[in-house]
Amino acid sequence: MRLSSMADYAVVTMSAAARHCGGRRVSAAQLAEETGLPAPTVQKLVSRLSAAGLLNSTRGAHGGLKLARPAAAISVADIVEAVEGPIALAACIDHAHDCAIEDGCSLRPRWPQVNTALRSALASIALSELAAPLTPSELEASGT
Repeated sequence: MRLSSMADYAVVTMSAAARHCGGRRVSAAQLAEETGLPAPTVQKLVSRLSAAGLLNSTRGAHGGLKLARPAAAISVADIVEAVEGPIALAACIDHAHDCAIEDGCSLRPRWPQVNTALRSALASIALSELAAPLTPSELEASGT
């Protein structure tokens, strides 16, 4: 399983915003420049992340973007769900989903357990952890 590009970019964008936490507001254009993401993509993400209550946006001369709550109180799960909706590996738990083997599927009752475990894992990673500078041992392990 892989995150969609938009979910990945949302985590990157929020990490960049978190590095400004406690400082002045930052613009979507600045986030695009810092992350190397296209400005229209960042603008779309900022809209979704603001609608989900993860970013606060203020217009005007002293406007810009700030995290809506501390980076330690925002999880990777929060960010992914803001862009993708509920975290689920299998679509069959959604009653609107049409599945050819639904009637005889013995796994369908078990998927919520898997989805809960996945969401819990992502919820355990705080944005503050991702936005923190890498330690020398992390840099060495990543090959950077």
